[in-house]
Amino acid sequence: MAPPTLGQIGYYMPGLAQEIKENELVKMLLESIGDGIFILNDTGRIAAWNPAMELITGYTQDEVLNQSCRMLNFNKCFGKECPSGYQECGIFKHGKVDPTECMLYHKDGHPINVTKNARVILDRNQKILGVIEAVTNLTEIKNIRLKMEEATRRLGELNRLQGIIGKSQVMQNVYSFIKASAASDATILIQGGSGTGKELVAGAIHTISHRRDKPFIIVNCSALSENLFESELFGHVKGAYTGAIKTRIGRFEEASQGTIFLDEIGEISPYIQVKLLRVLQQKEIERVGESTKRKIDIRIITATNKDLNTLVKKGVYREDLYYRLKVFPIYLPLLENRKEDIPLLINHFIKKNNQITKNKVKGLSRQALKIFMDYPWPGNVRELANAIEHAFVLCSGREIDINDLPVEMRSFTHKLPDSPEQVPQETTTLIRPRLSREKLLKFLTECKWNKAEVSRRTGFSRASIWKYMKKWDIPLQPNEKP
Repeated sequence: MAPPTLGQIGYYMPGLAQEIKENELVKMLLESIGDGIFILNDTGRIAAWNPAMELITGYTQDEVLNQSCRMLNFNKCFGKECPSGYQECGIFKHGKVDPTECMLYHKDGHPINVTKNARVILDRNQKILGVIEAVTNLTEIKNIRLKMEEATRRLGELNRLQGIIGKSQVMQNVYSFIKASAASDATILIQGGSGTGKELVAGAIHTISHRRDKPFIIVNCSALSENLFESELFGHVKGAYTGAIKTRIGRFEEASQGTIFLDEIGEISPYIQVKLLRVLQQKEIERVGESTKRKIDIRIITATNKDLNTLVKKGVYREDLYYRLKVFPIYLPLLENRKEDIPLLINHFIKKNNQITKNKVKGLSRQALKIFMDYPWPGNVRELANAIEHAFVLCSGREIDINDLPVEMRSFTHKLPDSPEQVPQETTTLIRPRLSREKLLKFLTECKWNKAEVSRRTGFSRASIWKYMKKWDIPLQPNEKP
């Protein structure tokens, strides 16, 4: 006999199934929930089956309606195999099944790791109408955990350079470019978002180059004014300007026979662009306040999180300098484009923080790991490292949980998988961490007593931070009395 169609439900299963069929709100809820949900009537037959159950099991709604849940072959029902009859099922006796890890079998026969829990549905007279069961697919999470364990075992074997961590194909390409660039003295332009590891890549190139025993000088191009920046790069002679009380060599000369790394190269002014172009062309510099030309022997590596080509088109960046800088370009991927590296990075930073703090954190809870994998990481690897460090401040056990994460991660809203629309959405509930005097003092110290930053990190308002400081006799500044 063919399984019933949706229109036949009321005929085969009067009562609960008919109510579900006619209740638009219930239907919408079942369709929007990301976990698998199915409902049994009071005879143990399937009366409702949401789209997520179709994805998990491979069975469509029409294939399962009016069937026994025995067809899923759950390997654990109250600690034993599924009973032959619904009267023997423990759910009707105990009224619930607490979340339990078990296995069911897909339509094509392969096992699926899931967590399931169930509750009986009662009417106003406490009569059992049926059972509602929720099923969460653990396959993805278990695969991630296996990858993390494998990553931990193979940490010393992976292709890592100067702390750069990743085994994804895009990172393998980066490793190849690093090795290739080290074989020459060509000028390198490293492009990538904030926090992608541009300085680490520059350091790696220097470390494996023939200049590795010579200086590696780092200059942040956005940190100084134009006049100070010129003196910083080129040096100056005594009396060159007010305050130049003695002659000072610049960073280019300090890097002699080594490598100079110019970070945020997109921030330099048109005047400095001209001077840098001359250095690249002539391999010589002039200190501020003198006309003597000095030859330099250095490798120049630059980096930016800006699109220099766009700046050239806008006329704010010299085209000839741009092409001089990008003789050998290296593009660093965003973390959201190499998410398979996230478990490896998590393990690395947990190990690093365990060594610093003497803690014994082993990993992340399932919910926290899901957030780490779904979060877009606008701050890339640097943000992930900070998130782990933040979690170590709040974590009191052997496992990092949602409550230990930064507020922007705990309040992160993301689309459900395979959802073409903006709604429905699943939101991770915003939960503030418990705050103690010791934790607040630690946050204040880390944030240099900046209450606004403490507020951002903890999720409490600035007014609340002030109140807690007053309550616990914490001074407004570290050297003041309360």
